Amino acid sequence: MSVNSSSASNSSLDSEPFHCSESTVAVSIGAAFSITRAALLLPISILVLYLGRQRSSATTSDSDVFVHHMAAAELIWCLGSASYYGGSFTGLAEMMDMGYWLQAVSYYGEGLFQVLTCVERYLAVVHPVTYLGLRKGPGVRIRNISVGCVWLLCCGWNCVTALLIPSLTVLSLLFLLPLNILIVSFCSLSILCVLIRPGPGEVGGNKGRVDQSKQRASHTVMAIAGVLWFWFVGLLGIVALEATQPLSTEVHCVLKASLLWFYLPSSLALPLIYLHRAGKLPCCSSKSA
Repeated sequence: MSVNSSSASNSSLDSEPFHCSESTVAVSIGAAFSITRAALLLPISILVLYLGRQRSSATTSDSDVFVHHMAAAELIWCLGSASYYGGSFTGLAEMMDMGYWLQAVSYYGEGLFQVLTCVERYLAVVHPVTYLGLRKGPGVRIRNISVGCVWLLCCGWNCVTALLIPSLTVLSLLFLLPLNILIVSFCSLSILCVLIRPGPGEVGGNKGRVDQSKQRASHTVMAIAGVLWFWFVGLLGIVALEATQPLSTEVHCVLKASLLWFYLPSSLALPLIYLHRAGKLPCCSSKSA
């Protein structure tokens, strides 16, 4: 189950993930998380991509496209997880390298697509005139460029950190989470302010329809903000625990592996919202689509 020290030291990602692979408890916790996440997200991601394939471009919103790419990132994570644990069991550090790299690409992509979804909802609610103008004009081109930039950034930056400065991989992952939370929280608060103080044009017969659209946008952004804050609070708790008292390497690795479970809700939020609106969840009624 563990990787010997010589293999780990020769790895291009010679850092804590491989050091902690020598901890049986940490590896067991991480494996349980990976199995649970794969069991939940693999069928969900495939269903999201299948539904996206069935829909026409005219009925697909920008936020739906971001969810489709997020589902693709989840499939990359499943592949990376299989490679990482396959390398861990067989003692092949190269497989662990590839798995860790693919998981990092998935993490970057997931976070950035969550941010793009929130920004798109923010524009739709807070700046509706600008948003409608973009949808009728260069909106699709801007969306496609944004998606392409996300994938290029994920793969390019991950290659640079993995090949040149492996320690930056973990640091950049930790930096991205607070940045994502900052942007998502701003979008969330801005949308909330608009809901509290509706504009003068939202009167008469259109008020209910406009309010319903804004409510859906607020639910999406609030859900993303909530799961990101949940993950961040878990991270802060573990960091605070490590800062207050010296911990053994075994305990440190177990805490890091346990932190993965705080990450699970952030992976599930957007795909489940998407499926709920499509009426594909067992708990959905037909009107929720």
